[in-house]
Amino acid sequence: MDNHQIGKNIAQLRKERGLSQRELAERAGITHSAISSIENGKVSPSVSSLQKIVNVFSLSLSEFFTFEQQENKEIKVVIKPEDLIEIGSENVSMKLVNNGSNKQEIGFLIEEYAPNSTTGSSNIKHEGEEVGTVLSGEVELEYNGETYLIKAGESYVIDTTIPHKFTNHSDKACRMISAHTPKAF
Repeated sequence: MDNHQIGKNIAQLRKERGLSQRELAERAGITHSAISSIENGKVSPSVSSLQKIVNVFSLSLSEFFTFEQQENKEIKVVIKPEDLIEIGSENVSMKLVNNGSNKQEIGFLIEEYAPNSTTGSSNIKHEGEEVGTVLSGEVELEYNGETYLIKAGESYVIDTTIPHKFTNHSDKACRMISAHTPKAF
């Protein structure tokens, strides 16, 4: 989903709930100018900012990116690369593997962190747990007051109700995979 479509969907959800941009900004804990820029497709929100916004609508990131597709989607066994759902931002690609079923119980992401990128200035927090493996490169995980450097071949397991953040400080891309429960990220 591109910046314009993300902005259009946020504006639609905001209007359906009778919120002004200022009210949405206050509830999400971000600036009014950020909401305006996002809705106008001028910026790509960080993962953490987008999560704050969709939480106002009682949606998870995965629900936000799939709610339009759930109406007419067939349940698939094989998901082609072009059918993966991008839920990340400009510098952090998070491709959700989704088969079209609302009964899917586990979320699975294929992630790529561009050099010197992060999931956002704020930490992420959501219900559940997450397991991931770095396939190439390295990524820093800030979790529970500690900082961990995870290198290719290494894995992590975290309780996602504890605020966390991923950052790639290197000059090389980091590729990883992760699974989380519940499927709603």
